[in-house]
Amino acid sequence: MFGRMRDDLTTTIGEIRGAGLYKSERVITSPQQALISVASGNEVLNFCANNYLGLSDHPEVVAAAKEALDRWGFGLSSVRFICGTQQIHKDLEGALSNFLGTEDTILYSSCFDANGGLFETLLGAEDAIISDELNHASIIDGVRLSKARRYRYKNRDMADLETQLKDAADARYRLIATDGVFSMDGYVAPLDEICDLAERYDALVMVDDSHAVGFVGPDGAGTPSLFGVKDRVDIVTGTLGKALGGASGGYVSARREIVELLRQRSRPYLFSNSLAPSVTAASLKALELIGTSSDLRDKLAANTALFRTKMTEAGFDVLPGDHPISPVMIGDAAEAGRLADKLLDLGIYVIGFSYPVVPQGKARIRVQLSAAHSTEDVERAIAAFAEARAALAN
Repeated sequence: MFGRMRDDLTTTIGEIRGAGLYKSERVITSPQQALISVASGNEVLNFCANNYLGLSDHPEVVAAAKEALDRWGFGLSSVRFICGTQQIHKDLEGALSNFLGTEDTILYSSCFDANGGLFETLLGAEDAIISDELNHASIIDGVRLSKARRYRYKNRDMADLETQLKDAADARYRLIATDGVFSMDGYVAPLDEICDLAERYDALVMVDDSHAVGFVGPDGAGTPSLFGVKDRVDIVTGTLGKALGGASGGYVSARREIVELLRQRSRPYLFSNSLAPSVTAASLKALELIGTSSDLRDKLAANTALFRTKMTEAGFDVLPGDHPISPVMIGDAAEAGRLADKLLDLGIYVIGFSYPVVPQGKARIRVQLSAAHSTEDVERAIAAFAEARAALAN
């Protein structure tokens, strides 16, 4: 049987390569930081990691992880409700609740699992989920697992959202689901307007804030903080794998009763091993660092403004905004791949994004700034983009 399947798979993979859409995995031979080593032996500046605050290799975060290994061990070999809950898990859940301004928090192995276990637990066939069309794949897959009716509104289009809310008026419960920041564009969801519509049409609001928590908003608590709607958002999901240390793990932070039911019924929580103690302790340290100073957030904002301004002045098409995700629009998938390869030759590590990750004809280099970058690093990246463009034009 597999012989025929192998032929089909080989053909499909060949088509992916032929379209310039094949995704190769580059091997890094150093810790994740601003300057990394790759398998070729070269050192390159990393401008594509979600290491927004530079905490992935921060000495205090690493030290907290090492200390946790000695104190708490390597792993729990268990799920939370059997014998997999250590005090540090409860400490991290409490710290996240305090930081985000929510009533309670539940940890997951990843935010993908958090979103995957959320909707089917809370909503049934008599309910409705109204989801932004550009939501992350984990929200899409989580919604598919639910028996709730599904509605979709155009990206950040409040008139269309209102139309979908009206269409779902007969549902028992209505839940609006949105990313706080859309990862391919760096656009921010208008949570204040979403909350206004939710209150007008008696709906709940859920936000995946993975690309905002830790650095967006006056206190770094994400998009609900940015828009002043912490008390109006019912559910926030997020990751510990980006700004909050950069390892793994996710969470749902929400109304107390929502979290309590998730502990009882959410399948990814009930049937997955507990978050590793070293990751848990390191994430606690990351939250502590974020809470005691705005220096890292300020540096990230300065680097982002410098890159966006100078790249635009150099004639590159950078999507508007002020988020560290700074998409440099190319259009053609193969051209984006060639540009990324040339930039790697020039010492700048970036990746070309193309279909199906982004729509056809909207390939891009998604540059991600970090507080770990120096001003000189950012200026070097800008110069490399100009040099690569010139080289490929000849």
